[in-house]
Order: sequence, then C-alpha cells, then structure tokens
Amino acid sequence: MFLRLLCGMAVGFTIIAAPPTGASGTPDVLRRDLDRLTAAGVPGALAEVRDASGSRTVTSGVADLHSRTPVRPDSAFRIFSNTKTFVATVVLQLVAEHRIALGAPVERYLPGLIRGNGNDGRRVTVRELLQHTSGLADYSDDLPLFAPGQFFVHRFDHFGPRQLVALALKHPPVATPGTSFSYSTTNYIVAGLLVEKVTGRPYGTEITDRILRPLRLRHTYVPGDRPGIPGPHARGYTTIDDRQVDATSLNPSVVWAGGEMISTADDLNRFFAALLRGSLLPPAQLAQMTTTVPADQLFPGARYGLGLINAPLSCGGSYWAHGGDGPGFETREGATRDGRQVTVMLNQSPVSQDVLTTVDDALCHGMPEAS
Repeated sequence: MFLRLLCGMAVGFTIIAAPPTGASGTPDVLRRDLDRLTAAGVPGALAEVRDASGSRTVTSGVADLHSRTPVRPDSAFRIFSNTKTFVATVVLQLVAEHRIALGAPVERYLPGLIRGNGNDGRRVTVRELLQHTSGLADYSDDLPLFAPGQFFVHRFDHFGPRQLVALALKHPPVATPGTSFSYSTTNYIVAGLLVEKVTGRPYGTEITDRILRPLRLRHTYVPGDRPGIPGPHARGYTTIDDRQVDATSLNPSVVWAGGEMISTADDLNRFFAALLRGSLLPPAQLAQMTTTVPADQLFPGARYGLGLINAPLSCGGSYWAHGGDGPGFETREGATRDGRQVTVMLNQSPVSQDVLTTVDDALCHGMPEAS
C-alpha cells in the first residue's frame, strides 16, 4: 500500500483514513471547513459542491507559498489514485464490448506476466484485479524513490509498468486470490497493461478517447513521463525532515495506470456524475462496478467495488468515491445517487481526516449560500 513514512515524509497514493464522524453544520460549513484546513497548515484548498440547485466553488489559502498566489477555482491538481476509477471504467467498457471477460484469468490476456514466488496469473481474474482481491503485493516497498532520503534523488526516474509488476512479484501473494480485500496499486498497473494488450493502444489514449473527449473534460490529462502540470495549477508540498518542501514535479510513471492523472474539481465532479448516471457504462457493467466487498482495511464501513469506494455518511446513506493522494497533493470526492457531489483538493500531503469531514459536511448539509 502506498503509504510510507520515509525520513519524516509521508507518501501515499491511496485512501487511508477513518470515516468522518459528522458535523454540526453552519450557514457556510464548506468555507468553515476549508479555512480550518488552511489554518492548520495546508497551503491551499478548494472544493466544488453540486446539487440539484447548481454548483459552487470555495477556495482558501494559496496555490504557491513563494508567490502567495491564491488558489484558483480552475486549478489543476495531481489526482493520484482517482486514476483507478478511469481505468476501471475503460476495462468495463471493453467487457461490454465482449473484448474482456471479468471472470477470465489474467493469463489469458497477459501470458506469463504474473508468475513467481507463488503468484500465478492463471489463478487471478480480471475482476480480482479491479477489486483488489487478487492477492498481489504492492510494489512500493521496493521503489528507490521511497527509500529514506531518496525522493529528490529519484523523483524524475522513469519506471516501466512491467518493471513495477516485477517489483511486486518479488513478494509472495498477501492472500489467496479472491478471498479478501488488500489494496495494491500493482492491480491497476496490470489493468493498464491489459487495456493496452486488448486494444493495441496506450491506456491513456483509451481514457482520452472513451471518457475525456466525450465528456469534454478539457483539463484532465494522462501525462506520461511529463513531470510538470499544464495550465493553472497549485504547487504541491510535503514534509521531509520536518521541512515543508515543494514536491510538485515528479515523473508520474512511478504510478502509471494506478495514479498518474491530473484534473480539476469541476472535471472530476463531471466525471463521477456521468459515471453514476450511466453515461459511460451500460447498466450491467455499472451494476458490476458498484457490487462491493468489505474494505475495512481502508476505514471501518468502507466497501470497494470495481474502482469505486462506497463510504457511509454521518447523516445516513452512503456515497461513491475513490480519492487519491501522493507527494504534494490530496483529492477527495463524494457523489450520491440523488445528485449531491463534492470534490475537495489540497496542495499538501499528508493531511488529517479533516478532509473527509469536509466531504461529509458538503454531502450532508447541502450547498450553502455564498457569504
């Protein structure tokens, strides 16, 4: 799991947090929550909330600690593991096209890829990859990037996807395939390779053509090896040796199909809205995506579908999301079936569970009037 404390630096590319416990509610709870985050040391925060009455974006703090430039509503952020939901959507589109079978072994499509130390692609299905029940270990323990004191030495290194899988296969399975949930970015590296093998095209091209262009998500990118963030964006900060440092630039190949994408709050809200209303998947595949298993490894009450997390709300019911965090950035979103949505973006990692409280507040207390 990509959550490591390295020489005073917490680095994570997945969701690890307790669920929110509720909120008292104020006339402007969203602004209150963001201001609390920035008062606690987060340089900048933004949130876009939507419901049947419209949308509203609130910002707090700065996008750049040096220039003190305020956070813009259209600022782009690295969204890290939210990438997994895009990848799962493409895989399920290919399932609908009868080009991939969820119950088929990975070996059918990628022969010989998963072998060694008890790992066997003949026993791992496509569904198990998407649901993190494959038993495959996470590769992050073996990355030089995350060794103590090595982040700034290796942050521009290129990592090939098969290289990342090979790192994971140095370890035996963490569980028998299909028996339990164990979050591992390795699963989505393999899923990206699966998309490329079946389509004959880069997985990022498939995401662009199947999702980004049809939905006109013009500020969402699959960057490849490019270390920067195009267009207006926040700079990302993390802590190393008790110092707040700029971690904006890195080679995203280290997470590839498990977390390399860049987006905005508006684009992410539009993506999740389209996904849940059935604009991207036929009913059968959306039902498969939202069929969940217990995922208490993430937080009590969490359940994981195929690239989607279902989380409880303090006011009753639940919401769908994924979320992602890594060096310098954290994104959390939530979308309910009745059309309530929020995406919260921060330009610092790590952050306390207060960000999940912000998601819960926005979904439970609606969209407040501007102050």
